[in-house]
Amino acid sequence: MDMTIRNNASALRAFSNQMQVSASNVANALSDEFKADRAYNVEGENGQVQTSISETQASAPMVEAPLKTNASLKDLSNTDIAEEMVVQIQAQNGFDANAKMIETYEETTGTLLDTLV
Repeated sequence: MDMTIRNNASALRAFSNQMQVSASNVANALSDEFKADRAYNVEGENGQVQTSISETQASAPMVEAPLKTNASLKDLSNTDIAEEMVVQIQAQNGFDANAKMIETYEETTGTLLDTLV
């Protein structure tokens, strides 16, 4: 397998990881005290793409706990749904672009082999 195809395949995995992290953030957006994670795709060895995941440090809104009688406050989730939508669109576009690169490589290789045979 060509190195370029390996790099594209690693990018597919990385964008998939990025989408999974964002989907988890959205799924937990209404969970009290949930801290969203952020997945960053970085270049690794030989041009491979790897995902680095870290918890966001953004502060969450504080609200009065409705079931408490002592007027205590609780943290809500720090997930920003609009930001997650942008992340998911970017991840989808990156995934699509790398899938198209692999598809084009396979078509070109097939055409070349058909010409030689």
